[in-house]
Amino acid sequence: MMSAETADRFRVAVEKRDLAALDGLFTEDVRLCSPVKFTPFEGRPMVLGLFGVLLRTFEEFRYIGRFDGSAETSTDGVQAPSEILLFRANVNGKQIHGIDLLQFDEAGLIKEFTVMVRPQSAVQALGAAVLEGLVADGLVPAPDAG
Repeated sequence: MMSAETADRFRVAVEKRDLAALDGLFTEDVRLCSPVKFTPFEGRPMVLGLFGVLLRTFEEFRYIGRFDGSAETSTDGVQAPSEILLFRANVNGKQIHGIDLLQFDEAGLIKEFTVMVRPQSAVQALGAAVLEGLVADGLVPAPDAG
């Protein structure tokens, strides 16, 4: 599978909110770097769990552009085929503008995924909504109330 084909399938799956269609697009050890957590989400089950939360958190999500190229990955510093997908969405009434950076392995699967969003108020709204969803789905423990 070519990386461009993977990116097309990824985009369609996200726009249709089809979590099952995302399953075969990630490597087993995929890493997802997000603005809501310092350390990456690691492994296909955790990343798919996160997408389950994201797909119900974003409102009016739409991709608005795309760039192809290559870039160093954060894990091994190797130049990898990469695509940037630009998006707009709403989260709890806040407009969000962001990019998804998809980086692919030799087989064309997504091995590293980085999300960047602006403005800061939207990042905070997204972080709170995602944490709530991850806790609700049992993917992360609830933060200490203390």
